[in-house]
Amino acid sequence: MRNTHVGVGIGLMVGALTLQIPVAAADDSSLHIRSRAGSSGSTVTVSTEACGADVTYGKGESELAGSFHLFEGERKGVLTGRFTVPEGAGAATDTVIVKCPPRIKLTESYTLTAGRPNGAVEAGFGSGDSTASQLALGGALLAAGAAGWLVRARRRSPANRT
Repeated sequence: MRNTHVGVGIGLMVGALTLQIPVAAADDSSLHIRSRAGSSGSTVTVSTEACGADVTYGKGESELAGSFHLFEGERKGVLTGRFTVPEGAGAATDTVIVKCPPRIKLTESYTLTAGRPNGAVEAGFGSGDSTASQLALGGALLAAGAAGWLVRARRRSPANRT
């Protein structure tokens, strides 16, 4: 009985991972844009391998930030460039264009957020300021779970214990 449950769980996980394969394969963009904050004032890093192993320089342009340069990074064949999103840029989509010889042009877009989050996250249990009641509730739930496990462990016969 227990093996059946484990087999069903493994089957469900394999099925869920199999459904994700087409999504992962669909992302064939050769321009990678990374931004930690994703808001105005943040630094954005752009990298690509599409220019070739012998190319050491490229030019980039962001709609919001303007022109920037890409140089060879830590690995051969990877061009990397950085630019700063100007202050005051609200929630928008920025398009980045990278050009490198011989006649390679790459275009990719990314989304900026309105700004950095400020304050606590509200998850349906009141404001984030009332941490004492949330800690008490969490402690009570942990204690109830431990008590339930203890009762279950005590009620099992010694022959079934593993």
